[in-house]
Amino acid sequence: MTEPAMETVDSFGMTAERQFADLWSRSVLSVRERRLLLLGLLVGQGLHDMTDVQLDVALRAGELSETELREVVVFLTHYAGWTRGAKLNEQVEELIERVRQGRSGRGGPAG
Repeated sequence: MTEPAMETVDSFGMTAERQFADLWSRSVLSVRERRLLLLGLLVGQGLHDMTDVQLDVALRAGELSETELREVVVFLTHYAGWTRGAKLNEQVEELIERVRQGRSGRGGPAG
């Protein structure tokens, strides 16, 4: 007699996903405020890949405008340091250019 195949369940992943969903849906802080807090934390810790993701979501979801993202750069540069601020500026400007190209239907360089 053979036993049925055991399905692997990612209980940690499911728990983490649920906790993040609950965290982002609380009502005291707006999603925009949460996004700003998270960006400050990520930049301050030098977590550039995660910063890219959050910048992209903030701009494309309309939580922060191009002008507001640039102001975040100015503000965080003074607190996170010039090196991290320069990297953040690069990330913001590249994102803005990508989004503008996408909106105009122009593709970037082939590659």
